[in-house]
Amino acid sequence: MSTHTEHSANHEIYFCTITCYKWLPLFEITNTYDAVYNWFNHLKKKDCQVLGFVIMPNHLHVLLYPTADSLNKLVANGKRFMAYAIVQRLEQDNRHALLKELAEGVQPSEKKKGKKHQVFRLSFDARLCFNEPMVEQKLQYIHHNPVQGKWNLVDDFVHYPYSSAGFYEGGRQGTYSVTHYKELNSIEHKE
Repeated sequence: MSTHTEHSANHEIYFCTITCYKWLPLFEITNTYDAVYNWFNHLKKKDCQVLGFVIMPNHLHVLLYPTADSLNKLVANGKRFMAYAIVQRLEQDNRHALLKELAEGVQPSEKKKGKKHQVFRLSFDARLCFNEPMVEQKLQYIHHNPVQGKWNLVDDFVHYPYSSAGFYEGGRQGTYSVTHYKELNSIEHKE
């Protein structure tokens, strides 16, 4: 786990994981997959390419290619945007017990800053992908996540709707359009 590590290199591919507090299935409970896509749209405006992803009930994996802002800043903003959406939907659904649990998870130092709910783990995991085989390995891991271990979210990982698997495996963009990692060189030359 990359606890409070600064990831400032640009023009590199990072494999990132953002995990809900206590591994609670907050994306699923609140149906906030759209909040993740909104964050992805924000990333694109900040010249950060989304190369692959999967949104699981309680965490998300994403391959990112930042070109301007630091990865830490991009992820911190994303976690904040998504947390607001999750809390808002929990409030709308009167999920008071869950809101209380998230409120109790806020560290005293964060409470002093005005934080009310701990929606995600404080840190996020980020791994620099050094070469194409590593990118391919991470994409395989991401895309097979919905059918691995305890997860039986679909029979065929390609049909999981909150993933870029259909794009990489069948050439069709899914619920969110990503950039193929092999297109990065052509993107770089256009800038």
